[in-house]
Amino acid sequence: MIKEICRHLTRPTSLKEIVFVLYEHKIYGIFSSVIEKYLSELAKKTYRNPIPTVDIIIEVEGGIILIKRKNPPFGWALPGGFVDYGESVEEAAIREAKEETGLDIKELKQFRVYSRPDRDPRLHTISTVFIAKGEGTPKASDDAKDIGIFNKENLPENIAFDHKKILGDYFRSLELKKLRT
Repeated sequence: MIKEICRHLTRPTSLKEIVFVLYEHKIYGIFSSVIEKYLSELAKKTYRNPIPTVDIIIEVEGGIILIKRKNPPFGWALPGGFVDYGESVEEAAIREAKEETGLDIKELKQFRVYSRPDRDPRLHTISTVFIAKGEGTPKASDDAKDIGIFNKENLPENIAFDHKKILGDYFRSLELKKLRT
């Protein structure tokens, strides 16, 4: 395993791969605080701006899709992730939704932007949140360990990041929309 980790150290973009190796060998917990501290320090030295991310509220029959994360920080979350270089936030939202849920995305609309420096425990991110319709059969894949359909009344307890706030804002916006019509 040490050889595998060292092999990844030779490439500058492979810290994520090292974390996955540690996680697969069930020893991530031993190193988690060191890794998180290292990532925080690395971000301060090499990239002093917040990192762009996307989250997507996917509406399907019966509610919205949440994924159970298989990588830290653990918990239930909206599908989403980092915006790749050369990719628009809209393209990133569609890609992340497909990768994590298997769903095709229709009627993509920007909802809000969330930028509190503490919204992601790993580093400072700015997330553009979208609302869309999902088509197909939901299936957990990529960073998703499990997938579920939830509504306001049956949200899970363990929600990662600031997604509880995002979901609260979303459900309030639906209530306001009903009042206006």
